[in-house]
Amino acid sequence: MVNTNPNKCPMPSQDPMVRNKNFGEVALGYTLEMAMDEARRCLNCKHKPCISGCPVLIDIPAFIAEVAKGDIEKAYEVLSQQTSLPAVCGRVCPQETQCEGKCVRANKGESVAIGRLERFVADWHREHCAQKPQTVQSNGRKVAVIGAGPTGLTCAGELAKKGYEVTIYEALHTAGGVLVYGIPEFRLPKDIVKYEIDNLKALGVKIETNMVIGKILTIDELFENGFEAVYIGSGAGLPKFMGIPGESLKGVYSANEYLTRVNLMKAYLPTSKTPIRKSRNVAVVGGGNVAMDAARSAKRLGAENVYIVYRRGMQELPARLEEIEHAQEEGIIFKLLTNPVEVIGDENGEVKAIKCVEMMLGEPDASGRRRPVVKPDSEFIIDIDTMIMSIGTSPNPLISSTTEGLETDKWGCIVTNGDDGLTTRDAVYAGGDAVTGAATVILAMGAGKQAAAAIDKMLNEK
Repeated sequence: MVNTNPNKCPMPSQDPMVRNKNFGEVALGYTLEMAMDEARRCLNCKHKPCISGCPVLIDIPAFIAEVAKGDIEKAYEVLSQQTSLPAVCGRVCPQETQCEGKCVRANKGESVAIGRLERFVADWHREHCAQKPQTVQSNGRKVAVIGAGPTGLTCAGELAKKGYEVTIYEALHTAGGVLVYGIPEFRLPKDIVKYEIDNLKALGVKIETNMVIGKILTIDELFENGFEAVYIGSGAGLPKFMGIPGESLKGVYSANEYLTRVNLMKAYLPTSKTPIRKSRNVAVVGGGNVAMDAARSAKRLGAENVYIVYRRGMQELPARLEEIEHAQEEGIIFKLLTNPVEVIGDENGEVKAIKCVEMMLGEPDASGRRRPVVKPDSEFIIDIDTMIMSIGTSPNPLISSTTEGLETDKWGCIVTNGDDGLTTRDAVYAGGDAVTGAATVILAMGAGKQAAAAIDKMLNEK
């Protein structure tokens, strides 16, 4: 029987004034009864519009139908046919603009909570099923993947299922990419990432860490070592800065550095040996999900006042609505229509304030958003001791600069044919943030899946 409730089943979560002092997961997940009740809100539409909103094309109505019946393991089987990282996607995908954005139920109420159900199914499987995926018989062909982030892991998993011998080369000491260094524990527990990676290893995927491709090995040397194709999924980890006076002062971080210290190096633990500034007043410049992550992490590390400084208004914030709401609940202060023009230091060369100007929204720019312009005579000071820059990232040029014939665009992103990830080098494919610039986890996964299919086709045609 269809559940006619127009609203989603609420997700239990930690109290905001408790969770902003710890790194435990904010959302606590559905119970079986909640999940089955929410699943019955699905109308099982004939044309299945939700699937068209999913970059990895999960058969969403099919897995939800199994949840409604209470057959959670069957639901997991449906999920795992199209995605290698369901517990991750269920937590960090922007479902509201993808699958849930296409849901018919949203026409007269709220969409079905597809992301929450995906998370429930993946978590249930992890907690109740000890069986690991079975290794597929090798077809004797080798493929190298550069980067153990979402796109590399997805590409590797898809190829391993087809019998390829896949080796992932990861520059850091831990696999996971942005899943381990960028997204905080309170949004994505790292034991979940480890579980998903262990499943890929069980499929036969090999992962070599501390391997900087372009320095330790080149792409040409990978081919010399017997690999027949290479997939570049090295991400976009090079931070951008504003170029304003004072950015080199002590206490100015990129969001990448700050979050890496917190997430990968566990700076929030009392036993951690990773140094991180003990801040009282923090300004995070930017309005995306990374800015929200940095601000909420700073609050949990003990900061009294944490400001999101963004040059547009609330309606233009690019972060997910859920992340904005969680930040507001946790006491993050939003300084909107505000732009820093100078970082002010003290006699020791440390940050003590930022000089800002007020902004107004003018005519739309090339992206269609109204362009922010400075309001005359509007300078003011915000006293801070830490500044975190979260205005975007670009790909590291190491791989492209050491690979002859690999073209990049003016932003340093690797050029591909746009269809299946083939670059300007034969048998070299690329996807994820290394191609698009900083984007979402699920889009990177979609690119990895698409490239795996193209690699398989290319090698079978040889």
